[in-house]
Amino acid sequence: MTTVSQAADLLRTFDRVLILTHVRPDGDTVGCAAALCAGLRRLGKTAFLLPNLDLTESGAPYFLPYAAPADFSPERVVSVDIAAAGLFPENARPYLSRVDLAIDHHPSFEKFGKANLLRTEAAACGEILYDVLAALGPITPEIALPLYVAVSTDTGCFVYANTTPRTHAVAAALMNTGIDYQTVNKVFFRTKSRKRMQLEGAMMNDCLFYDRDRVAVLSVPLSLMARFQATENDAEDLSALGPQIEGVDCAVTMRELRPDVWKLSLRTGPRVSATEVCRRFGGGGHTAAAGCTIQAPWEEAKWQILDAIASVAPDFQSA
Repeated sequence: MTTVSQAADLLRTFDRVLILTHVRPDGDTVGCAAALCAGLRRLGKTAFLLPNLDLTESGAPYFLPYAAPADFSPERVVSVDIAAAGLFPENARPYLSRVDLAIDHHPSFEKFGKANLLRTEAAACGEILYDVLAALGPITPEIALPLYVAVSTDTGCFVYANTTPRTHAVAAALMNTGIDYQTVNKVFFRTKSRKRMQLEGAMMNDCLFYDRDRVAVLSVPLSLMARFQATENDAEDLSALGPQIEGVDCAVTMRELRPDVWKLSLRTGPRVSATEVCRRFGGGGHTAAAGCTIQAPWEEAKWQILDAIASVAPDFQSA
C-alpha cells in the first residue's frame, strides 16, 4: 500500500492529470478533487476534474472552476474518495484501468489503482488529501477551502461518530488559513430549501419501524420527488435524517433512482455493521455508513435489506 510521502512523490512526477469523483458526488469527493487540482496547478502541472453529471448546486462552486474541457487528453489519472469500480460515473468507466493513483478511506476500497493510498482511520478522504498536499507545499486558502468542505461534510459538521481529534486538528489548520468557513457551514448545514423540508416531512410521515423500533426505513420514491418538484440539490444527504430519530440505531434511506432501482444508504450504530449489510448487495462503505443498490419493487427491496440487517444483527427481532 502506498504511503502519504510516496503518493506525494508520485504526484510530483505526474502531469496532464485527470481527477475522478464518484457517482452522486458528495462534499468529500468534490472537495478532495478541487483541492488536489489546485495543489497540482500550484506545482505548475496541468490538471482538471472529469465533469460529473450528478454534481449538485452546493458542490458546483468548488468543482466547476476545474472542470476538464471536452478535448483534454490526460497522461495520468487520479481518483479520490471512490471505493469501488461500481461507483465510477459512466464517463469515468473508460479510465478504470488507467487509474495511476487511487486515494480513499473506505474499508471496502477495492484497490483498483496502480498505486493505492488507503487510510481507513481517516474520517474523511479530505484528511488524507490534507497530508498529501501538505507534503507538496504550503496549504493555501485556495486548497484549504475545498478541503474544509470535504472534511466538514463527511463528518456532518464534526458531529458524526467518525470524527476524531485528528479531524478537528485538520479543520483548525484549514480554518487558520483565513478561509470563509462560516459560509460553508451555513450553506451545507444550516440552510434547507422549502422543497427539502417538504421531502423530510413526507419521509418522516411515512417512516416505517422494525426491530423494536431500532430500525427505521425512510423512502424517497420518484413520485415523492415529482410531487414537490424537488431537484438533486433538495435531496442531497437525505440519509442524515433517519439517525436523528430517538431510539433508532439503524436508519435505512431508500432513494428511487429509476423505476424499481433503489439506492440504499445505511447509517448505523455499533450494533449493526453497515458495511457488512451493504456488501451483500455489492455495495460498501464504512462500518457506520454504507450504501448499495437493489433492483426490485419497493416492498421486495425493503424486505431484502431488512433480511440482510437481521443476518448481521444477532438480536434483531422481527415481531
